[in-house]
Amino acid sequence: MTMDGAVVVPGTTQGAQWVDDVLLAGPAGDICFRLPEPVDRAMLRRLVRDRQSELAESGFRAGGAAALRLPPSMAFVTHLLAVWRSGGQAILLDHRLTDYEVRRAIERLVPQVVVSPGRPVSQGLRTFVEVETDVASYSGHPAGTTHAVVQLSSGSTGPSKVIGRSAEDLVEEVLRYTQIDGVPQRGERIVLLPSMVHVLGLVGGLMYGLHAGVELVPPARLTGDAIIQAIASGRNPATVLGVPFHIGLLASVQEPPELPQFQRMTTGGELVPAAVSQSFEAKYGVPLGTMYGMTEVGVIGTDLYGEHRPAIRPAPGIEVRAVGGELHIRRPESPYLGLVDPARWSDGWLRTRDAGVVDPETGLVSIKGRLDSQVSVGGMKVDLTEVEYTLGTLRGVEAAVVVFDGSITAYLQLKERRDVARLETELAQLLAPYKRPRTVRILDQLPRTTTGKLVRDVTILRTAAP
Repeated sequence: MTMDGAVVVPGTTQGAQWVDDVLLAGPAGDICFRLPEPVDRAMLRRLVRDRQSELAESGFRAGGAAALRLPPSMAFVTHLLAVWRSGGQAILLDHRLTDYEVRRAIERLVPQVVVSPGRPVSQGLRTFVEVETDVASYSGHPAGTTHAVVQLSSGSTGPSKVIGRSAEDLVEEVLRYTQIDGVPQRGERIVLLPSMVHVLGLVGGLMYGLHAGVELVPPARLTGDAIIQAIASGRNPATVLGVPFHIGLLASVQEPPELPQFQRMTTGGELVPAAVSQSFEAKYGVPLGTMYGMTEVGVIGTDLYGEHRPAIRPAPGIEVRAVGGELHIRRPESPYLGLVDPARWSDGWLRTRDAGVVDPETGLVSIKGRLDSQVSVGGMKVDLTEVEYTLGTLRGVEAAVVVFDGSITAYLQLKERRDVARLETELAQLLAPYKRPRTVRILDQLPRTTTGKLVRDVTILRTAAP
């Protein structure tokens, strides 16, 4: 054990001194969070040490695993850092999962302790909440693997996968961010919108922000007006970090005020239609940056200035290739817990299931959407991503999901009342007949995953459709 309780356990999480060295280092008075009251590094370190003591009293030991089922909160942040600092593995469970989903995950991963809210949390639209925690002993077993974090994929196109990442892997990604042109710098702010349970909010927001000395500012509520208030709450430059869903929140503000401190918005997740990015940039006068990544490897590539849209440039140290129209990412080991699936990882390469090409001269990567979005209609190849993109350009269409259900079916969410026949007439001027949806269904809200990604599961869409 090193000074102040940071545990070094060879063969477990490769030692936990990295938490102090990479995430908690820096002047004691540096502000880490504004909630809106400030939380400086001295306070954060003290809270983390307190959490370590509580975990130890509940039977948590170095080399063990702790399942965290907490909403976005200081309780989540401090328990996560305490688990790592104690030499343990953190299993991150989205607080929005059902009790059945949580129970299945816990039974499979067998943590030593489970940390959950002590009483029901009424979060509403709040992005950060105050929560009392309950730390319950679950088993006496050590962690099943040496990974520092275990996450569940978002499952937008199928069942969730269990993914593990080592401490070295996480630190490598944090340092990778520091080499990307356009990321927030020390003394600046990140208006943090995505969940810290998932990779964009976890590494791109929380871990990078702590390492780089960037203030993390969750808005009071998940609304366009509250996001603007968070941007305007300080004079130092602010970057909004989110997913395409959050662009819609900002776009819903009719007449946003002048925001000289608003530097850019960076979005991860799905591809953003050109019409949406152009509208956003015209409204706010800042670039809409793109970040492409996966839970399995973190950030893969970026275009933070919107210069190469829809292409991205691979992040430093990331090797990307296209094989048969599919993007592969170099990764020495399989990120999946359990049996290695050669259809997803083999010979040091991770298959992304994303269609794309790599320009041999510039190295830019163009992502064409999900590989399973390419279907055959009457012997003609149709890229459903192209159909979605085109539908998104039509007036009044807020979001679109196109699936192949024996025929091409489109599910639309509208921001203004439109006649379906009129939409189909406009689409006929843009797409060849064999590419057009046979059926168009209008939903009040398209189903989304816990990370805000549009769900493309046919069964779920059928159930949601009127």
